[in-house]
Formats: sequence, C-alpha cells, structure tokens
Amino acid sequence: MSAAGGDTGGRPRVRTAHGVVEGRTGRGGSAVFRGIPYAAPPVGVLRFAAPAPPEPWDGVRDAGAYGPTAPKVPYAPKFAALLADPEIPGEDCLSVNVWTPDPVPGARLPVMVWIHGGALTRGSSAVPVYDGSAFARDGVVLVSLNYRLGVLGYGLFPDAPANRGLLDQIAALEWVRDNIEAFGGDPARVTVFGESAGAVSIGALLAAPRAAGLFARAVLQSGAPGVLRRDRVRALVRRMASLLKTDATAVAFGATALPTLLAAQAAVLRRSSPLAAGPAFGLVADPDTLPADPLDAARATGVPLLLGWTAEEYRLWLAPTGTMRLLDRLGPVAVELARRRGGKDRSAVRALRAALPGAGPADLAGHLLTDLLLRDPLRRLAGARRAAPSFLYEFAWRSGVPGLGACHALELGFVFDTLDTPEAARLAGPNAPQALADEMHAAWVRFAVRGDPGWAPWNGSGPPKVFGGPEAEEAGRGAARAPDLTRRVLP
Repeated sequence: MSAAGGDTGGRPRVRTAHGVVEGRTGRGGSAVFRGIPYAAPPVGVLRFAAPAPPEPWDGVRDAGAYGPTAPKVPYAPKFAALLADPEIPGEDCLSVNVWTPDPVPGARLPVMVWIHGGALTRGSSAVPVYDGSAFARDGVVLVSLNYRLGVLGYGLFPDAPANRGLLDQIAALEWVRDNIEAFGGDPARVTVFGESAGAVSIGALLAAPRAAGLFARAVLQSGAPGVLRRDRVRALVRRMASLLKTDATAVAFGATALPTLLAAQAAVLRRSSPLAAGPAFGLVADPDTLPADPLDAARATGVPLLLGWTAEEYRLWLAPTGTMRLLDRLGPVAVELARRRGGKDRSAVRALRAALPGAGPADLAGHLLTDLLLRDPLRRLAGARRAAPSFLYEFAWRSGVPGLGACHALELGFVFDTLDTPEAARLAGPNAPQALADEMHAAWVRFAVRGDPGWAPWNGSGPPKVFGGPEAEEAGRGAARAPDLTRRVLP
C-alpha cells in the first residue's frame, strides 16, 4: 500500500525525501498523514530567516497528529465564537498534511494544496473545517500547510528577507513537487486554492518567480491579488519596537521572548484597521521575492483560475462587532464615505439602491466596501485575462446564524464538504443544505481534475455562476445579490 513497505495495522507508511512517515486510516478508508515537516523549525537564528530544509530522520516518524500551529494571537471573543482557530503548542510549525485515496507511487492522482486564511495573522491547517477526507474520497490528493504569520511571517525588517510567509508557502509547494508522487499524487497536476488571506497569497504565488511551475491551476476564494505599501507594514514594526523598547530590526525582535513579541503584536493590531487602510501585516513588493504586481501577473499568467466571493462578505467583518448598527445610525453619511473610499460615482449607489430596495445604510456601505476589496478587482482580473480561462462564482446562500447572511468564509464548509463538523455550524447554523455542499465541492474537484468547474469562463460581462441562488431564495434562505455594475463603474 505504500512506498515504504505497506500498511501496518491501519497505519500506512510512505517514504519521503527526508524519511519514512506513518499515517492513519481516515474517513472513507483514505490515508491521512499529518504534521510532516517541509522546513526546519523557524526558531533561533531562523525565526526571521527564509525557510531552511528540514533535517532528515532515521526510522519511522509518526504522522498521526497535526503539527504545532504557527505562533499567533487569538481572535477577539466575538470572532472566536464564529471562527475555529485551534492552537497547538510547539516550535516545529512549518508542516504539511496529506489526505490520499491511494498512497502508491504511480497512481498519478490530481493534487489540491490548501492555503488557509486569517488575515495573515491567524489560522492554521488544523481547523476541522479543512479536513481533506472528502477530496480523497473523490480521487484527489489534498495537501494543507502552515506558514509563518503576523510579524514573524510578514514584518518588514532591514536585516531579514521580506514576505517570509510567502517563502514558506513556496517551500511547501516545493515539498509537494518533490514528494507527492510517493503519496499517489501527480506533481504536474497541482491546483492551489485558498480563501481570504490564502487567496491573496495565491495571487502572490502567481507573481513570485520562485513559484513558477509549482502549480497548474489556482482557486481564489474571497481574496484579490495585491500588495500593501511598504510603509504600512513598516509602521506596525516600528510601533511594536516602541512598545518593546528595542530596535525595529530582526536581530532585536529575534532576541525577544516569543510571548512578549506576540503581546506587542496584539497591542498594535488592536489600534490598526485594515478596512480603513491603516497599518497592517501583509505582502509587499520586493525585488527578491515579489518583483511583479500580483494583479498584473495574474492577468498575464497562463494558469486557469477559479475565483469568486460570497454575496455578503462584509457581514462577517461588520456584524459581530455591532458596526452594522453603527453604520445604520450614521445613515447616508456611511454610504457616502464608503462610496468615496471605493471610488464609485453616485450612479453606482443609485443602481445598488434599485437592486436592493430594502437595504439599509450598513448593507449599502458593506456592498460598496466588498466591491472595493473583492468584486471589482476579481472582475477586472477575470475580464482582462486572455492566456487562460477564468471561471467566476458567487456564493449566495445565507447562514442560519442571525445577522451573518452570506458572509465571508461561509462557503468553506461547502467546498470541503465538512458541514457535519461543529466548527462549520458556527458560521452556517443548523441544517445547512448538504445538496449545496455536494454541488460546490464537486465543482472544485472538477476544476482540479480537468480545469473546468462546470460552467462557461467569464467573458467580462454578465453574472457569475451563483451557488445557493434562486433555489435557496425560494426556500427563504437566499441572499439578495448586489447588481453587476461592471459596465457602469469599472474601467
């Protein structure tokens, strides 16, 4: 059953480039391997360095449990109630997990590599919603990975490489290239997919020279390619240095105890608002790691893309904190501020009001912000591509949790077909439609297998493919969709 000599009592073994790993038999009879290192632990002098190769090991390494999660600060309580984010202690956080239906070299199965979201400051591959069993069930080798977060992965220093979290992701993809055949996968049939910050990361991978040739297709869920201004990222590092009373250098931060470093990061992020274009941790343009603008690179690449959003992304950003109520109290002022921030003319607001006659100021402002951050750049990207097709979608089913609607991240339990997990129910509520998960998961599998999710590529106009649209609306669970304003407001 495996490259290392078969199955030992329900524990399949595979020989990787660094040693033998022993996994477990998972749901549906798949083989699951967790916590396999793709790079050395980022500790000591490696804390702010580019990822280094892992040390080989003798004997058999147990791969039955997820590895440590990347150091991070927890979500605020109101978000933690909705978004699962397990914390597994330890320093060996640069690891991958593999689900495979057939861990035999030569099976040549399609591979999907998942990059988690979390604003590049939170999240991990250990979130139960990201279980890869359904993909393995359907003939796909699923790989998920951890990467460095926050100041450790994206803080900008004069004495350390930029975009270290991106370099981690590239190292993981190189591990896939070099090892996935032993797990039954085909290194020439790799699809990367990610949501939110994971999708932003994939936009950067499309532009990063070191990632060239490491994947053949890409899925961007609720995240558009782009970079932050270097001064925004550097400002957060300087704020942390001021709190820590040390220099804003990698050497000084590397000498700081990790709990102290994370406490300072939490403090500066509380005073930062990415929605308001304030300081944040994120990808930056960099001659060594990211020399091209990700949006321009994605337009020119020959990699087929599947990309889209949820119909009410903004509700996860605004509803749990009470910001929706605040915007409704501000009334027309909130709409006007959002319109100006998004660079839309007043005719766009009129069209939005006509399409959503019952929407209040918070919903109107939220749609305008979603246009700015996601819909407009993703439509521009899909409409401008000529070298390869782009398939556009919208997820419109509304959560059973009051106030969330068709919010950011709601589609994840449907894509992974993990609606039966308690963690998926935090966002979806009870009795989420399994038929919709069947449909959406199958589309992602089709895209990985043949490069076609089941609908026509987007040609620059018209609506995207809608998941959970009219049928769900008839059942009283659909979201009102914002109008397609492409011709009216996009250049």
